[in-house]
Amino acid sequence: MEEFTQRQKKIGGILQQDLADVLQKAATDGGLRGVIISVSKVNVTTDLSMAKVYLSIFPNKEAQTLLEGIKSNKPLIRHELSQRTRHQLRRMPQLEFFIDDSLEYIDGIERSLKGEDNPLENPDLLGKRKKS
Repeated sequence: MEEFTQRQKKIGGILQQDLADVLQKAATDGGLRGVIISVSKVNVTTDLSMAKVYLSIFPNKEAQTLLEGIKSNKPLIRHELSQRTRHQLRRMPQLEFFIDDSLEYIDGIERSLKGEDNPLENPDLLGKRKKS
């Protein structure tokens, strides 16, 4: 586990808040009703040139399609962010977007613990977890 400096944490927090606003507004303006996009985590590199953005998208079946759309609109999103943060950041980091599947993973564990989905009776439920 890498340790982040106060500066990295602060910039990550600023980006997280503004990105959530930008992405949710874009989804709503784009006619996507009932879709919730939240930014669960933003990790900024030590040189502040890159930001890894982890997104939780509900409903989950829309996640991959929306991620592709977000990736294809990276320049527009980055520009909007730089406008919002121009008084706080000199340079806007490059953005990389990823799906944060931790909530889905936790939900699966909870279902298993409650006995709803028993992986011992049905080994197909034990999907391989991707390392991020």
